[in-house]
Amino acid sequence: MVHSLDFAGDPHIGVFARVIGDYAIVPPVAPELFLTTIREELGVELITTTIQESSIIGSLVSGNRYGMVVSGLASAHEMSALREHAEVFPLKSSMNAAGNVILANDAMAIVHPDMEELLAEEIGEFLHVPVHRLTFGGVKTVGMVGVATNKGLLLHPRTTRNELRALAEITDLPVGTGSVNMGSTLVGSGLLANDQGYVAGGETSGFELGRIEEVFGFLEE
Repeated sequence: MVHSLDFAGDPHIGVFARVIGDYAIVPPVAPELFLTTIREELGVELITTTIQESSIIGSLVSGNRYGMVVSGLASAHEMSALREHAEVFPLKSSMNAAGNVILANDAMAIVHPDMEELLAEEIGEFLHVPVHRLTFGGVKTVGMVGVATNKGLLLHPRTTRNELRALAEITDLPVGTGSVNMGSTLVGSGLLANDQGYVAGGETSGFELGRIEEVFGFLEE
């Protein structure tokens, strides 16, 4: 099994793709090896599109099995490509980098603590989950520093005890702290994961891979 991978030589694979359940949203410039690997390791169907005419998909899309939240600056053509596979909620706000400001699974959504109350409520209704405002390691862009699946959450390595305590009040999933790509605290930028598997950036160490497997329940018996 392949557990580490680059995107055209760049280990920040979570910047260029977003995995939401059984789908992976990838840009047209994605290398074939990248596409083949995440398709096989995560068991996903690929959706190929840009967002805002950009390849930084991971920063601009979030969601769960109920739908996708995408930057409101996405074009009609890009929205249409996503709507062929799922319901889509355009984030029409100054805080529109959905992948950076929302961390979601099928049971909850955690959003940037400064997000407008009405917008947070609308996101929760769309994704059919309660919405919570938290930081991890003091960072407000929760989607950049965490990855959530229905099996666990991996967060910024300096997530505080108070932050972990607050999270424990809203989920009973395994929660752990860790890093990617030889110490990067931006976990979301270097890890793609769902309930079936995971792939981390190519510079991720064996110790970091072990932590990912522990948190998400992929340790081999």
